Amino acid sequence: MSQDGASQFQEVIRQELELSVKKELEKILNTAPSHELEHTKKDLDGFRKLFHRFLQEKGPSVDWGKIQRPPEDSIQPYEKIKARGLPDNISSVLNKLVVVKLNGGLGTSMGCKGPKSLIGVRNENTFLDLTVQQIEHLNKTYNTDVPLVLMNSFNTDEDTKKILQKYSHCRVKIYTFNQSRYPRINKESLLPVAKDVSYSGENTEAWYPPGHGDIYASFYNSGLLDTLIEEGKEYIFVSNIDNLGATVDLYILNHLMNPPNGKRCEFVMEVTNKTRADVKGGTLTQYEGKLRLVEIAQVPKAHVDEFKSVSKFKIFNTNNLWISLAAVKRLQEQNSIDMEIIVNPKTLDGGLNVIQLETAVGAAIKSFENSLGINVPRSRFLPVKTTSDLLLVMSNLYSLNAGSLTMSEKREFPTVPLVKLGSSFTKVQDYLRRFESIPDMLELDHLTVSGDVTFGKNVSLKGTVIIIANHGDRIDIPPGAVLENKIVSGNLRILDH
Repeated sequence: MSQDGASQFQEVIRQELELSVKKELEKILNTAPSHELEHTKKDLDGFRKLFHRFLQEKGPSVDWGKIQRPPEDSIQPYEKIKARGLPDNISSVLNKLVVVKLNGGLGTSMGCKGPKSLIGVRNENTFLDLTVQQIEHLNKTYNTDVPLVLMNSFNTDEDTKKILQKYSHCRVKIYTFNQSRYPRINKESLLPVAKDVSYSGENTEAWYPPGHGDIYASFYNSGLLDTLIEEGKEYIFVSNIDNLGATVDLYILNHLMNPPNGKRCEFVMEVTNKTRADVKGGTLTQYEGKLRLVEIAQVPKAHVDEFKSVSKFKIFNTNNLWISLAAVKRLQEQNSIDMEIIVNPKTLDGGLNVIQLETAVGAAIKSFENSLGINVPRSRFLPVKTTSDLLLVMSNLYSLNAGSLTMSEKREFPTVPLVKLGSSFTKVQDYLRRFESIPDMLELDHLTVSGDVTFGKNVSLKGTVIIIANHGDRIDIPPGAVLENKIVSGNLRILDH
C-alpha cells in the first residue's frame, strides 16, 4: 500500500473510532438524571475534544532539535524581584489575589482513606488547616479579603465540604468547584469502560479526574471565574495543597501587579534548582520562540538522559503558578489553551488495562502572553508525597508560625536531609506507630531505615544514620539514644519488664 493510501486508511479508522466513542458517550449521557444533565454534557464534551486530539497526535510531542535553553531574562532570580521591596499599598495589591489549591488527590499512596488534604501533618493540623491559617493570617495582618478556592475532584468533594464547616468563623472566604469527570478508556478498543453515568458499584473505577490542566475549563464552566473577576480579582496563585512551601509571596505578587517595565505578565511559573532527586521534574525551555514546559513523558527515549542532566537543564517546575484571571477567561473563550496530552496507563482491580488522558496546568504557559519563570529558593517547594517527607515536616527542622513552615534557625546549613523510610513505614498509621516521638534531626544529613524498626522517645539523629533490620529481625532504638554517623543492623529488642 502506498504511503498516501496508508494514511487515508488510518484516517478512516480514526473517524470510525471517533464515531464509536461519540455513540458510547451519548449512551452514557442518556443515563444522566435531569439535574446532572448539563454538567455531565460539559464533561463529556471536554473529554471528546481531548480524545480527538489524542487520536491526531503521534509520537513524542516535542521535536528535540527545537528545544533551546530559555533566554536569560525569561527566568528571573527571586533575589532580584525581592530587592524591589514592597509598596505602601500592599493591601490593595493583595485584594486583587485569589489563592487556588489543587485538592483533587486522595491519600491512598500514604495508606489513608479520603482526601489527601485531610491528613494531619503537624501538631494535629492537616494540609487544609495550614492553608486556611496562612490566608487568615494574611487577611488579618493586612486587613484584606483574599479568598481560598479549592479545586476538588469527585473523589474529594463530599468529604472536603463536610470539613469546611469548621472554618465558618475564620476570616477566609472559601469557595469550591469540581474538576471534570472523564471516562477511562479500554486500552485495546479505546472505548469508554463506563456503561452509565453513575460512579458507584462496578462503575467506581470507570471514571477519573483528568489532571490539574483541567483547571482552566472547569474553573470557567463553574461560573466562579466570572464571579471573582466581577469582584475585582485579577490573579490566581495556584499550587498543590500538599506543597507546604507554597505560601503567598508578596514580592512576586507585587512584581505581577507593578511590573518594572510596565508590561504585566499573564503567567508566572516558580521554578527552582534541580538536585539529583528532581531529575524527572518538568523543565522550562524555549521552544519556537515561547517559554514551554517540557515533561519527561514528552521526551524521545534517546534524549531522556540529556533531559535528566542537571548541567543542561538546571531548573524544574514547582507547580506554584501565578496566572491572570482575565487571560484565562479570554483564552478559554477562544478555545486556545494548548496543553500536551499525558497518556496515563492503569490496570483496574479486575485486571482490565485502561488509559486515562490527562493534562498538566503548567503546560499551558505557552498559550499566555508575556510569560515568566522566577527561580525561587528551594524552601518554596516542600511537597509531602511520602511518610519520609512527613517525618521532615513533623521534625524540629521546621518551626510553624501562622500556618507556614520555616526552616529552623538552629540548623546550620539550609539543605534538607535525605530521608528514606522503608516499606514498613509507607502507611501513615504504621509510621506513627513506629515513632514514640519524632527524633531530633537538626544535625542530620542522611537517614535510611529498612525493615521492622521502632524509635523510642527523644532519639537524636546526626550525620549519616543507616538502620537495617533484616527479615525476621527487629530493631528498637532505645529512648534517648544519640546516633551520629552510625550503621545499625542485626536484632535489638527492648521489652517492658
